Amino acid sequence: MPEPSTTVLVLLALAALTAGYVDAVVGGGGLIQLPALLIALPGAAPVQLLATNKVASICGTTVSSITYYRRVRPDPRTFLPLMAAAFVGSVGGALVASSLPRSAFDPVVLVALVVVGAYVLFRPDLGQETELRHTGRRHTSLAALAGAVIGFYDGALGPGTGSFLVFALVGLLGYGFLEASAKARLANWATNAAALVVFVPQGAVLWHVGAVMGVASIVGGYLGARTAVARGAGFVRGFFVVVVAGFVIRIGGGVLGFW
Repeated sequence: MPEPSTTVLVLLALAALTAGYVDAVVGGGGLIQLPALLIALPGAAPVQLLATNKVASICGTTVSSITYYRRVRPDPRTFLPLMAAAFVGSVGGALVASSLPRSAFDPVVLVALVVVGAYVLFRPDLGQETELRHTGRRHTSLAALAGAVIGFYDGALGPGTGSFLVFALVGLLGYGFLEASAKARLANWATNAAALVVFVPQGAVLWHVGAVMGVASIVGGYLGARTAVARGAGFVRGFFVVVVAGFVIRIGGGVLGFW
């Protein structure tokens, strides 16, 4: 593959900056970053695009995770099992990533996003405050199950993972949007790390591109996490609805052949 030009790298950095911000607030930055890589690097193999996307993503999620942890102090009794299960699931997904075409995922992801977005939109009280629906072992088991399933998806493809994690924590477990975003970032960091455990030994990462995008993602992740913490659950909920709507249009248009 030929070396990307300076212009292409600048545009990819802008995409990573935006993706890092979106990912830090509600997740789903991959739906910005992956299409940008696909357009900018048409000669790259799909696994190279996935691997390079993970390098950029883990840079942003590292910074946003630290920011959330310091300011929100999420409960480790939930986020540690969530992270562990998400890590294992992501390794499994990454191992089969090269054999799963993107077209197989798009209709499923589209339906899931429509259901998630509609549920949040028509439940204005959802996620405003933390009101846990389960406690003890059941709570931990559901968190781990959600982490494993969504982690597998993230390892295999990834776009929208953070949004699905946020929704699972809000809709399934009863967390407020802000605390859910904090836990989702930690779990998303684990899924990114797990995927790289598989992709790096394969030599799939385009390191020069990943480094540029990683720096931009760090800036976006920091700004997004700071904004979410400062503005609170109401802002995160509104941002979530807008981002999911954008993803539905983006993926829906592709499935229907509009672009």
